[in-house]
Amino acid sequence: MDSKSLPKIELHLHLDCSVSYRVASLFEPGLPMADFEAHYVAPAKCLNLPDFLSRAAQGIRMTQTAAQLRAVTLDLFAQLQQENVRYFEVRFAPLEHLQQGLRPEEVVETVLASLEEGSKATGIRAGLIVCTLREYPAIQSLASAQLAVRYHGQGVVGFDMAGNEADYPIDAHVASFRLVCDQGLPCTAHAGEARGPESVWDSLRHFGISRIGHGVRSVEDLELVQYLVENNIHLEVCPTSNVQTNVYSTIEQHPVDQLYRAGVSIGINSDSRTLTNTTLEQEYNLLRAQFGWGLEELLQCNLNALEHAFLPAAEKAAIRDQLLLGYNKT
Repeated sequence: MDSKSLPKIELHLHLDCSVSYRVASLFEPGLPMADFEAHYVAPAKCLNLPDFLSRAAQGIRMTQTAAQLRAVTLDLFAQLQQENVRYFEVRFAPLEHLQQGLRPEEVVETVLASLEEGSKATGIRAGLIVCTLREYPAIQSLASAQLAVRYHGQGVVGFDMAGNEADYPIDAHVASFRLVCDQGLPCTAHAGEARGPESVWDSLRHFGISRIGHGVRSVEDLELVQYLVENNIHLEVCPTSNVQTNVYSTIEQHPVDQLYRAGVSIGINSDSRTLTNTTLEQEYNLLRAQFGWGLEELLQCNLNALEHAFLPAAEKAAIRDQLLLGYNKT
């Protein structure tokens, strides 16, 4: 089975953590590969999530101008095209990209224009998720939510809360999620990664969401697992990332197979192609090797992801046909 050629959906992918060496070299001519790997790629095993997130600083610094944002976005299409991705959602926090004078609206509009350009060039459908960060005060979180609402229907497809789950509760973000939900904007939230099931419960109870970023520690609460199944809540699972952030010591301990067998809707994602130093092909091969997954499991995860994509139902049908055709051909 050639994992690379299988058609794929990716819902959990961070833009500014996916700066490739090719793009970094455009803006830092002569950049040694060793320096790139030291500053853009996190260690295979970090101490914890905050340690991992601290390694994202260089990727954020490299995405502060319109030219840089466009280059990173278009390069992402090139990477995903090589893996036969048919639809993806990419996310970032626009307020992190104002260091060289761009206004928040310019940041979002630049990425949206680049997504449209990339989609036309490759045929890959894409949507943008605007993030607030857990460490933001309420005023910044609300500003992020307002950006998402403003550009909803223009390429922004959803809203997310990312950042340091270990040290920041959700309190500052409840009003932001209320705003976007009232405006009909779909939402997801990072939870159940650096903190346990209680973090997932908090997001479900206060945010009105149908997806959870990561969410893997839900497995520690059987009542929560049952709730996820009964309410068709989708987990955006990123196996390698969860080992890298030391949520699990090894891939053998990862509950991805356990969640799948329990009937939870899960999809497989890279999280961040550069910071995590992985691809979807590598994630699929990892699951094949460790858990004996085959076409059935991989197809189901892609169908789950498509079902929960922040995409109009009418547009999902053609992508579903592409998935079924691609897996049936193999």
